[in-house]
Amino acid sequence: MPRGGRALPPACVERMVAADAILHAGDFTATVVLREIEALGPPVHAVHGNVDGPDVRQRLPEVRALEVEGVRIVMVHDAGPADGRLKRLRRHFPDADAVVFGHSHLPLHETGNGLQIFNPGSPTERRSAPRHTMGVAEVADGRARFEHVVLD
Repeated sequence: MPRGGRALPPACVERMVAADAILHAGDFTATVVLREIEALGPPVHAVHGNVDGPDVRQRLPEVRALEVEGVRIVMVHDAGPADGRLKRLRRHFPDADAVVFGHSHLPLHETGNGLQIFNPGSPTERRSAPRHTMGVAEVADGRARFEHVVLD
């Protein structure tokens, strides 16, 4: 977004409105898109992406860490090459329980070495992913549980 006629699918918006918080791993492209998501209501925790303009980059950090009910979630846009990603992210973020990232637009959920890494995919630009997706996270009992939601 906002290139072309892209818009968030209604099912995505419904889930975002009902959420306790929205995590976004970047590629808003413009501040107007960030504002539209913020207007949905829940607090937005986000990082900037590689195609975001200077206005978005000025507002959002490259890396953000959140503590949710004792679970430390780190957000970053580009988690680097797929080869060795889980081990590399564990080294970069030794205190994290989970790392949420974007960039590739490919849904991914891996676990190992006491870390979960999660890419929700994209509800608007699937690129080489087979479907448009988003992610849902639930934190309970000191653990985060991630799930992909297919939107089309």
